[in-house]
Amino acid sequence: MAAVLVLLSLLFVWSLVSARLARWSITAPIAFAVAGTVLTSGEHPALSLDMNTHTFQRIIELVLAVMLFTDATEAIGYERLGRTVGGGRLLGLALPGSIILAVLFGALLFPGTNWWLLTVAALCVMPIDLAPVLMFLRDERVPLRVRAALNIEGGFNDGLISPLFVFCVANLVTAEGDTFTDLLVNALKGAGYAVLAGGALGLLAAWLVRRCLAGGWATPDELRMASLALPFLAYAASVLIGGNGFVAAFVAGLCYARTAYAVGDNNLDLVYDASHLMALAVWFTFGGLIAKEFAEGIDLAVFGYALLALTVARVVPVVAGLTGTRFSWAERFAVGWLGSRGVTSIVFAVLAYTQLAGDDAAFVVNVTCATVLLSVLLHGVTLEPAARRFARNPRPDVPTAPADSAR
Repeated sequence: MAAVLVLLSLLFVWSLVSARLARWSITAPIAFAVAGTVLTSGEHPALSLDMNTHTFQRIIELVLAVMLFTDATEAIGYERLGRTVGGGRLLGLALPGSIILAVLFGALLFPGTNWWLLTVAALCVMPIDLAPVLMFLRDERVPLRVRAALNIEGGFNDGLISPLFVFCVANLVTAEGDTFTDLLVNALKGAGYAVLAGGALGLLAAWLVRRCLAGGWATPDELRMASLALPFLAYAASVLIGGNGFVAAFVAGLCYARTAYAVGDNNLDLVYDASHLMALAVWFTFGGLIAKEFAEGIDLAVFGYALLALTVARVVPVVAGLTGTRFSWAERFAVGWLGSRGVTSIVFAVLAYTQLAGDDAAFVVNVTCATVLLSVLLHGVTLEPAARRFARNPRPDVPTAPADSAR
């Protein structure tokens, strides 16, 4: 109850002063992370975080499910642009390339580390999260295709990574007698059940919402509650039948998105607000993790890994993947550089922490916290210079080929 009181108090205070703090580039994620660090550090912290409980793990899983649902509904809206923004290349070429490079850099900096563990760490640090660069994405000085590319990648990458993350963690904690084939079959079954559960619920919800709205049984305002309930329903239904709840929530969002846009009247605002509140709680947890993991400083190898994950492992595959498109060199580099890390990485790291053994869990949390912390600092400093660079050298968003041609 103390944690709930603290978080609600922080939310209230932040709401009162957010406009003033925004002038100093102090965003909500930064404020809540700092609060988490201050309130959970020291020998006698004001608030203790116990992440080893089943309840805490379940809450974190629900946070990820809601985030995946909202990501799916936001990203699919860019289909209305009627032009390619390189999403297929970023997800199909750059993302796998980034993960592979992150694994190789991990092997170089942490010799002797289990390859499955290196892969789990890479899957934690490479998905982008756009909350730390939200102001940049709303800045009209930045070309629309750059903002759209980042939004689409941010919307879909965690949904694609989550089943692979679950599979790799399972290989690290596998019980005696479970073979690689057993784990692979279980992972595929879980993903299959999730697609069925999420797809069925998303399509059914879309049909029911349209019918009830047309028949006058509900108003758009009232249907916001239905949208809020859907990611939780998809997660719960999938888990009950042995599926992956994350994938189910993501698929449900994909199937429901067009109906939500058709209903209009900000049908998804309530679920977006809930996702934002959950994300702030995760940032607070991140602050607590920093206080715990880096109380005695950051290992040089961990810092080097974080720096490589944010630069070479991210920028090189993105620039290469967008080669041959109508993105200019400056735009390709901007998409690569501005792949900030945030809530998605933190949630994956916390899930790994609750399931892995001591040293393995500490390794994943260390590299993830270092990467997210460095991302907040570096991307926060470079956002305004990047926007000014585009303002000095404007390039119109010329129409491009149909979306499929860039994939």
